Amino acid sequence: MAKPATPPPPANEIRPVPLADALGERYLSYALSTIMSRSLPDVRDGLKPVHRRLLYAMQQLKLDPASGFKKCARVVGDVIGKYHPHGDVAVYDALVRLAQEFAQRYTLVDGQGNFGNIDGDNAAAMRYTEARLTAVAQELLTGIDEDTVDFRTTYDGEGEEPVVLPARFPNLLANGSNGIAVGMATSIPPHNAGEICAALLHLIKFPKAHISKLVELMPGPDFPTGGILAETRETIEQAYASGRGSVRVRAKWAVEKTGLGQYQIVVTEIPYQVAKSRLIEKIAELLQEKKLAMLADIHDESAEDVRLVLEPKSRNVDPAVLMESLFRQTELEARIPINMNVLGSDGVPRVMNLREVLQEFLDHRHQVLIRRSKFRLGNIDRRLEILEGYLVAYLNIDAVIKIIRTQDDPKAAMIKKWKLTENQADAILNMRLRALRKLEEIEIKREHDGLSAEKKELARLLKDEDRRWAAIGDEIKDIRAKYGEKTALGKRRTEIGDAPVAVVVPIEALIEREPVTVVVSQKGWVRAFKGHMDDKAIDEVRYKEGDGPRFAMRAESTDKLLVFATNGRFYMIPGDKLPRGRGDGENLKMLVDMGNEADFVELLMFKGGRKFLVAASDGRGFVVPEDEVVAQTRAGKQVLNVGEGVMARAMALVEGDTVAVIGKNRKLLLFPLTELPEMSRGRGVTLQKSKGGELDSVRTFTLSAGWPVGFKDSDKKENAPKNWMGVRGQAGLLPPKGFRFG
Repeated sequence: MAKPATPPPPANEIRPVPLADALGERYLSYALSTIMSRSLPDVRDGLKPVHRRLLYAMQQLKLDPASGFKKCARVVGDVIGKYHPHGDVAVYDALVRLAQEFAQRYTLVDGQGNFGNIDGDNAAAMRYTEARLTAVAQELLTGIDEDTVDFRTTYDGEGEEPVVLPARFPNLLANGSNGIAVGMATSIPPHNAGEICAALLHLIKFPKAHISKLVELMPGPDFPTGGILAETRETIEQAYASGRGSVRVRAKWAVEKTGLGQYQIVVTEIPYQVAKSRLIEKIAELLQEKKLAMLADIHDESAEDVRLVLEPKSRNVDPAVLMESLFRQTELEARIPINMNVLGSDGVPRVMNLREVLQEFLDHRHQVLIRRSKFRLGNIDRRLEILEGYLVAYLNIDAVIKIIRTQDDPKAAMIKKWKLTENQADAILNMRLRALRKLEEIEIKREHDGLSAEKKELARLLKDEDRRWAAIGDEIKDIRAKYGEKTALGKRRTEIGDAPVAVVVPIEALIEREPVTVVVSQKGWVRAFKGHMDDKAIDEVRYKEGDGPRFAMRAESTDKLLVFATNGRFYMIPGDKLPRGRGDGENLKMLVDMGNEADFVELLMFKGGRKFLVAASDGRGFVVPEDEVVAQTRAGKQVLNVGEGVMARAMALVEGDTVAVIGKNRKLLLFPLTELPEMSRGRGVTLQKSKGGELDSVRTFTLSAGWPVGFKDSDKKENAPKNWMGVRGQAGLLPPKGFRFG
């Protein structure tokens, strides 16, 4: 006896569920919905659900390229009403993007009205704009009514929508895609359709083709806004081989002579997805902040084409150096990510390499060809059945007429007499009298012969895989002829360039040089006063109560302040980052990541090429080249290794041949500089031994020139520096009476 079915729980039942389980279940459902139904494109047609529904809805509205336009509001209404239950603004934004020539390499929507521009301006409201499909979109939809793809019910169960489009056109790579889902994202740049077709044809012939060969046929992205692809072949190949990477795109520019030795730079193409207005604003801000020392002004002379005019400050400025400084600081150079994370034909998201993406498209077209051939074969069989019935009727026309006039059930009589099918009998009974002409009989025989030949050809096609791949190759060749590199639409727009040659951009090109006076207090408060102050003005600088002067130097805004701290690290602070002279300035610890426990030991302006003597409180140290201590980050660079109870104590500029070391116990030792090693990092060697004391300070000087500082009775022989000469590591002697070291 069958067990009775468990009744469903009542609709108002309340079940206790752990909050973590309930949240996890709902968030997983949301994540899957975002990945599958919103953010990631299908590898077969390169479309997300909203784009697919837009194109299908427009086809249902008969908005083909040869028809008239319809209001975008009508299209959006159909989409959200029948297929896509989301906000109309989001759907309209997706429609607008499909029509923007600067966003899509091959537009899928032909827009009429204001659809935005490269400046970043929004499109007009959807009640004002109109749209229809383009020829490329028609290629994506061709064959959709021939059982080439699966359909599913719409969200309300009242209609059907395609799961994927037949896609004769390789849309995923041709137009690219961008999207952010939960835990994953996709970023596929657009490519040239002719190059994609060449790679597809090669892959049909050589299914195991190497990525390098495919990259030879597809040398890189082809952006609708042009520009120059400034990346090495190896980098591009690696990105396509792994499915992840990035490419660098630079604006296209040229020098125009203006007479009298003057010139201006004209930018005619900007990187993909860069809003021109935002780019100009950024350059104007940098000019205002005096961070573009070689640029005088920028003008936007764009009409339909981009034309940005850059005026140099002097005719002596090298155009290449000027542009290199702009590439480094503005969006005239952009990094375009490559992340080929897509939904496979099995519906599973994964990162594919270039060959896998191309092969998935080919496999989809192969499946479409098989389904279309079977659909056509079924239609031919049904038509041949009817035509064979017609031929029977023509051969026995008198008998057919007699049966129709005399029999109560002519259909059954004809089926019995000539062994017809019901469809054939119905077709004969539904014939018009005018179809009984001799001419119609000839046409039916001709159609029958043609369909029979087509049936045999389709049967051979379905049995022979090589024939099918040859047919797919012919389709791809047709697409290449329509949209390839020999057509106006298919001509490559992005120039394939080499990786940029290292151009040395002087700091003056990034920051305008102006005189400043840097002042640092005893407690580490730093200020940069405009202009070179004289000694009197420096002495009159005010400090906080309980603070006083420690360091003052006349410099330029392009100079860098070098700070050595008790943690053994060197920090670099660019001159343009120093706070101006108003107020108390800012503490050094706020400008760098020094930490509360560390403090600065010494400061000086970076020049390069010099050497420093660094020493710790335990009496160890070494010589380090100035260029080895440069740190480009706020965290600085560790040079002198310190430990528990030991800190960096002193730093001195190497000047001369002799080292002078003095400890907290007032013992002084001199020894040759040659006894110290030159290192880039470490603890170094012992400079001076001291029982229970610590190193206090170090200096270097030239022995033959005498003491580096003065003290009382300096003219006595017993006070000569040679009396304190020894070797590295000794304890030293008490200094002469009145000795000061500072």
